[in-house]
Amino acid sequence: MATKLRLPMVDLSSPDRLSTANSIRQACVDYGFFYLVNHGVDDQLLSSAFQQSAKFFTLPLNYKLSLSRKEYRGYTPLYSENLDPSSQSKGDAKESYYIGNLEDSSSVNLNQWPSQELLPDWRPTMESLIWKLLEAGKKLMSLIALSLNLDDDFFEKTALNKPAAFLRLLHYPGELGSYEELCGASAHSDYGMITLLVTDGVPGLQICKEKFKQPRVWEDVSHVEGAFIVNIGDLMERWTNCIYRSTLHRVIPTGKERYSMAFFLDPPSDCVVECFESCCSESSPPRFPPIRSGDY
Repeated sequence: MATKLRLPMVDLSSPDRLSTANSIRQACVDYGFFYLVNHGVDDQLLSSAFQQSAKFFTLPLNYKLSLSRKEYRGYTPLYSENLDPSSQSKGDAKESYYIGNLEDSSSVNLNQWPSQELLPDWRPTMESLIWKLLEAGKKLMSLIALSLNLDDDFFEKTALNKPAAFLRLLHYPGELGSYEELCGASAHSDYGMITLLVTDGVPGLQICKEKFKQPRVWEDVSHVEGAFIVNIGDLMERWTNCIYRSTLHRVIPTGKERYSMAFFLDPPSDCVVECFESCCSESSPPRFPPIRSGDY
């Protein structure tokens, strides 16, 4: 039985930026996860986005498959993806839909959109949500920069000038039938800088703080109404010389249908990820060589 975990709370609207940055640092060192409140994304917009997401996932499978994922954008069906290469599972018990960056004019046309006749409010709702999540993400990244003793515009200049920003809509079915042994999302860490997760309140998310220890110990992440769940990705872990954790997480089935929305805020593919000077020393040299994020 997994224990219940209450993550640290970070207030994005706090006027005391230094204190907030210190709270972020502690959360990233201890957990690699934290709650984000007063993030500036309206409850009504989040509610509308969940409604539109549910409307899409209830469409016939043949229609959803006509929007199958290309260039990391579009639909991925149930049981077709396994995030844990060590698992023998056939695939995760979830379906999803990716929408890519709206800022980059060279790639925005790669996005696929459901028919306006079927879902007239779908595209404008998702576009509004992405812009608001991007705004919240950029504010958060300036605080993360401060937490690492960097200028608060460090990431704005190096990683957010053309970010790889993706929204992923996720649907976990309540009834799995013969697939009851599957995870909703198998154990994995995220690739990039940070992920902002919005859930509908249905439980299932678990984290494992010590990813190299066996057996793994999993803890349930409690839902906090109105809060985003933020986690650190692999590239941020490399940047910080493993001071900030890119924590293993998974979603387990609970017998209840579950919806969530994950916003991945990552650097552009040509961004060089090299250990920050504030995160290494003679006694603690860089653990990783510099790497372009697109080569990771």
